[in-house]
Amino acid sequence: MTGELSPIDKAKFVAAKRAVDFVEDGMRVGLGTGSTAAWMVRCLGEQVRDGGMKIKGVPTSTRTADLARQVGIEVISLDEAKWLDVTIDGADEYDMNLNLIKGGGGALLQEKIVATASDMMVVIADISKQVETLGAFPLPVEVIPFGWQTTKALIEETLVSLDVLGNNVTLRLNGDVPFVTDEGNYILDLHLNRIGNARQFSLVINQIPGVVENGLFIDICDAVVIGYGDGRVEVRDINAGTVEEDRIDFVESDNLFTDLTD
Repeated sequence: MTGELSPIDKAKFVAAKRAVDFVEDGMRVGLGTGSTAAWMVRCLGEQVRDGGMKIKGVPTSTRTADLARQVGIEVISLDEAKWLDVTIDGADEYDMNLNLIKGGGGALLQEKIVATASDMMVVIADISKQVETLGAFPLPVEVIPFGWQTTKALIEETLVSLDVLGNNVTLRLNGDVPFVTDEGNYILDLHLNRIGNARQFSLVINQIPGVVENGLFIDICDAVVIGYGDGRVEVRDINAGTVEEDRIDFVESDNLFTDLTD
């Protein structure tokens, strides 16, 4: 039950609950990946099950697809949907301009494709994800397995000429073996500490042979829903230039989330 959640999980829950208000009956919705996005999928499932809402969901990972089906959301591919009304996803970092770092869950490629194929992208997060300058969270870069060590060396060489504070690059592991994305690729985590010009950085890194995509989401997010552990919610709309505050009451009898393990 939500009353048993930690303050961080309460913050994630209220952000997810509020973000579902962006979804209307009949919409095609991009479903993000990660712990906060999982709350959102469960909340949408509740609307489908108890509220009679009819939506079609385009998941950004196999685990999100599995969860969506589990809670009763109709799952379709992006090719079937062609275009989406809204995508709701989490973020590892966001700045005041709503630029993001994503990919901590390893789904950055599908997440970016889905987000850019949407009329609106809404990010759900707790206040701890807000930063003045992006880069404290390691930046994920998806690379093809062939020649990944050469790609890593090229990235390290390129970092010397970019406005960053750190230059350590590590291969993401799953136990003792490389972490493999849904597309069969590897992820290199760039420990940069600070990214001085995220837009330039993204363009330069994506030109390196072997790089598939990076976790910088620049000018993609339209609104962020920030949850707090006491139930407060803040909605920042970058296009309208508005900030709204709300409060979500915890429902002690709500057991929709008791088996959520992500």
